[in-house]
Amino acid sequence: MSNQKTRVLIVGAGFGGIKAALELKKSKNVELTILSDNDHFRYYPGLYHVATGGWSAGANIPLQEVLGDMGNFVHDTAVKLDREKKEVVTKGGKNLPFDKVIFSLGNITNYFGIEGLPELSYGIKSDEQAMRFRQHLHDYVSKNGKLDDNYFVIGGGPTGIELAGALQEYLHKVKREHDAKGEVKVSVIEAMPGLLPRSPKDVGEKVAKRLKKLGIKLYLNTAVKKQDATSLTLGEETLPSTTVVWTAGVTNNPFFKENNFKLTERGKVEVNEYMEAEPGIYVLGDNANTQFSGMAQTALHDGHFVAKNILAGNAGKEPKKYHASQPISVIPVGPYWAVVEWGKMRFTGMIGWLLRIGADLIGFHDIQSWPKASVQLVRALSVDELKCPDCAQKQEKAVITTSKA
Repeated sequence: MSNQKTRVLIVGAGFGGIKAALELKKSKNVELTILSDNDHFRYYPGLYHVATGGWSAGANIPLQEVLGDMGNFVHDTAVKLDREKKEVVTKGGKNLPFDKVIFSLGNITNYFGIEGLPELSYGIKSDEQAMRFRQHLHDYVSKNGKLDDNYFVIGGGPTGIELAGALQEYLHKVKREHDAKGEVKVSVIEAMPGLLPRSPKDVGEKVAKRLKKLGIKLYLNTAVKKQDATSLTLGEETLPSTTVVWTAGVTNNPFFKENNFKLTERGKVEVNEYMEAEPGIYVLGDNANTQFSGMAQTALHDGHFVAKNILAGNAGKEPKKYHASQPISVIPVGPYWAVVEWGKMRFTGMIGWLLRIGADLIGFHDIQSWPKASVQLVRALSVDELKCPDCAQKQEKAVITTSKA
């Protein structure tokens, strides 16, 4: 076995990239470089909570905190793969050499060409987007003295459902804080006949029943036609709203098409039984054409698998073949209620909610030590952030009044 270190370049610092980095950091025979356009790790399952008043740092953790000694970290964006030179070229003009390269770039938003949505709708794919949406909720009420006519969440997948359930409760809080008029009207719009199209029908039906119980209106089998500054058009119906959140569509990162990777009809990268798109070029998580691609647990599984195979190769061992692992789906729907899809088993209600807390604890532990993960979870569950000057001022006056009494 050679004493020369294997140069491994990880492109992307999401679940898959970070998990691979944490495994590879354990080896003295690996020279690790991480390339990412973000110096924070985004905990995507927590972004809906950030958008509705939760602790922003709970879903936006500094990479330095996650990785410790980050080795060679490059804060930049990958634009070109030079296969002949075995380099990745960055937007900033850097040429990063590798012996093995791992791509874990995540998806980008796809608006399917619907007029007005790219410019006017809100998103919650990043901490910045979630905070901007949350600020809008307060700004609208502060300016108008009333709630918006309608709050639309487009997309009946996990993200849309999590957001809608939390938004219903949060808007009641915003209304009280601002002493605003109006009725809380949250709606979920889904183009397919049922919610959670990737899940069994009974799971979607349980969620639909829960949302209706919370007072959330469902538009199923309904296509969005366009959005303008004051309304949203669904089919032939136009409804007033300045608050539209798009969670319905994603597409693969354009890097792969621009660099001539072999793609499926859905735009995913074709990979072999070792998760290689080509020898020594690994693609994992949301980007790869695997059975459960698109879920955080899958990306973590992929990152661990690829890292272990690289380390096995360094030790002169044969690589293992990839086997997809079915993730456990846990979707919160409003306060203290979640639906769990665990193989053929189903759990709903408070039991589901407790399982979601457990899943978040495990999720944090996948990238942190148990003590840090526990603190992260407690703070994510307990810390509220108003991020509204009017609300903060009222809250401060209430505290002063209470203390005087």
